[in-house]
Amino acid sequence: MKIHIQGGRLIDPANGVDAAADVFVAAGRIVGVGAAPAGFVANRTIDARGLAVLPGLVDLSARLREPGFEHRATLESELQAALAGGVTSLVLPPDTDPVLDEPGLVEMLKHRARQLNQSHVYPLGAMTVGLKGEIITEMAELAEAGCVAFSQADTHITDTNVLLRAMQYARTFGYALWLRPEDPWLAREGVAASGAMASRLGLAGIPEQAETIALHTLFELQRASRARVHVCRISSAAGIELVRRARAEGLPVTCDVAAHHVHLTDADIGYFDAHYRLAPPLRSQRDRDAIRAGLADGTIDAICSDHTPVDEDDKLLPFGEAAPGATGLELLLSLAVKWARDAGQPIATAVARVTADPARVLGDRALATTGRLGVGALADLCLADLDAHWTVTEQTLLSQGKHTPFLGMELPARVVATLVGGHMAYEADR
Repeated sequence: MKIHIQGGRLIDPANGVDAAADVFVAAGRIVGVGAAPAGFVANRTIDARGLAVLPGLVDLSARLREPGFEHRATLESELQAALAGGVTSLVLPPDTDPVLDEPGLVEMLKHRARQLNQSHVYPLGAMTVGLKGEIITEMAELAEAGCVAFSQADTHITDTNVLLRAMQYARTFGYALWLRPEDPWLAREGVAASGAMASRLGLAGIPEQAETIALHTLFELQRASRARVHVCRISSAAGIELVRRARAEGLPVTCDVAAHHVHLTDADIGYFDAHYRLAPPLRSQRDRDAIRAGLADGTIDAICSDHTPVDEDDKLLPFGEAAPGATGLELLLSLAVKWARDAGQPIATAVARVTADPARVLGDRALATTGRLGVGALADLCLADLDAHWTVTEQTLLSQGKHTPFLGMELPARVVATLVGGHMAYEADR
């Protein structure tokens, strides 16, 4: 299929492009930008006037709930939601059931995702067997099966010797470790950020020191091992400052933030609204402002959806007992654009934080194919009306998970179409 995307505003931060330009697609790749290659005859022309033509979004954390939690979501439902959100590449944490700690499980998941022929799925391998924090997995075998990096998901390692040996192993083979910084003892039984709001509501708190102490440990072990570490879902001003200093020191560290933490604070919990029960917890306005500043100056590399579908039974519980998590794949672009407009940042910066920058975090394998719109790149594209607004409702979400803090809110930027590998994977009703 040869496709001519005509008259759109091309925003490609990886190549420094923000201008009106036509895009030409053939054999699953971009074969021309601005001018058609010789002899190009389109089978289909897409009128993109008034639309932005973006690289397909790259989401660094999206739980698809399969295998093991199909009552919450399935690959079919969540990959379709991804396409509706313009997400063409997503990273899957290893806390499935069974855990992604064996090559056969990874190969099975990759095969199933390929059969669906939708967004690209990049699995993270478990760093330790069963995510128990005791025995390091065979990372080399998991990498050969298709894992792009290694993680403990939301579980934590209490034995720092295991963490050091994992870093040394990863450094030897050139792998990255993706770790969420949270001290398990300080965070134990906590459900909200420590502070006036948690105290007023009588909720067990998680202090910011749970994040900063874990970061100090990570960076000390990094200095000893020189392993590459990606810090997942940073949430505090103090934590962001530690990342900033580590980067200035030259440590090989990157980090991301969940989209809801860019906009919300602990004050939004209101009267125990379980939609705001998230991990890590929402923190103060000072922390939220630091997150926005970190995105603007590049300390934070990427915004991810932290998509975690939760079923009705697990949310209709008291706040402290409700399962943490929210759906977010379909909101990622809108929340990134909203941040840029609220913060007075260029739209291209917001696009970079959900395309080129997360692709760079993923590494060479992803950089070669996604997050950019240059000639020769895989034709993963998102067409969006950045001036349109839409209201988040259960009916507008394709995800099987309907719980999000943004229910009922009007958000900017509506995805009109998504191409994956040159084929039209999603088209909205216009």
